[in-house]
Amino acid sequence: MLDNNKVLDLLRKVVNPNTGKNIVEDGNMHDYQVRDNRISFTIVLHPSEDNLKMLYSAESEQAIKSHYPEAEVLITYKKQQQTNTSPLPQVKNVIAVASGKGGVGKSTMSSNLAIALSQMGLKVGLMDADLYGPSMPTMLGLRGERPQIRKVAEKPKMIPIEKYGIHTISIGYLLEEEQAVVLRGPRLGGIIKQFIYDTLWPELDIMIIDLPPGTGDIQLTLVQTLPLTGALMVTTPQQVAVADAYKAMNMFRLPNVNVPILGVVENMSWFTPAELPDNKYHLFGQGGGEKLAQLGESVLIGKVPLVMSVGEGGDEGIPAVSQQSNLAKPYFIDIASQFVKQLNKRNESLPHSQVVKITTT
Repeated sequence: MLDNNKVLDLLRKVVNPNTGKNIVEDGNMHDYQVRDNRISFTIVLHPSEDNLKMLYSAESEQAIKSHYPEAEVLITYKKQQQTNTSPLPQVKNVIAVASGKGGVGKSTMSSNLAIALSQMGLKVGLMDADLYGPSMPTMLGLRGERPQIRKVAEKPKMIPIEKYGIHTISIGYLLEEEQAVVLRGPRLGGIIKQFIYDTLWPELDIMIIDLPPGTGDIQLTLVQTLPLTGALMVTTPQQVAVADAYKAMNMFRLPNVNVPILGVVENMSWFTPAELPDNKYHLFGQGGGEKLAQLGESVLIGKVPLVMSVGEGGDEGIPAVSQQSNLAKPYFIDIASQFVKQLNKRNESLPHSQVVKITTT
């Protein structure tokens, strides 16, 4: 006689290698029945998981027959009917934080935005996709840390490192600090795919991806692998920064890419000395963020002043938004709030994003 609870315990040994969850608890097993000597159920597969059929069938049968050798196991597979073909179905929104040139504070914005969103109660991940200049280990106080490796269905997976309530991965966690990253295009793309396919990301409301400057191999790999919910552009008020950011923005706006621009953030908008918090000195000019938002038919969701403690906090691994008394914290909190509003508007008015098909010559 087959024991219903025992059979379920045995099936909990069968794990989805993409999510780390077993088939009983991941919500995709339906029509489960135990009758006489037969065990039957249906597994609904995400379109990107068609290759799991053989794994599920073999491991389910092995698990059950280890205790009930005479049992008959019948599994039916159905394909999930949805347009979102993301390889990370457990991640609701994937957001690229981008700029045209380096030095505008994109990584500072990514880290502080991610932490601010977490403080709002959202489940947040942060992928450091700037492979040549990974900043997150320093900015988050994780220098020298290494991700744990867990075998899931005999496949090694990296576990994102968690700090400040966010789950993070960076090439900086895999290399020595002084080690230079010398990689050509295909290898760069391979590492980004490892961050996606070979990392055990938990369920997330938002994944922030901190991109390198420009529109190179990493950006192309990303849009061809993950369906981006939207992009957030970062610039300074300087016209040279705006011009470069506009070029980067136009990559997302290409007809065959079509990633919505959720907003623009202007960084280093003015200088405010700690001893004179009411003073504003516009060292890099004014109006750059507004101009970029207008050019991209988007919105300016916030400005951040140039405050010395922001840079110091990044160097010390204590982001500004995690410091209660930091002068810049209210700006990051407001940007996070405005960002969520734009994200909700986008999801209410536009369909799920798709992985981009790009043909290069």
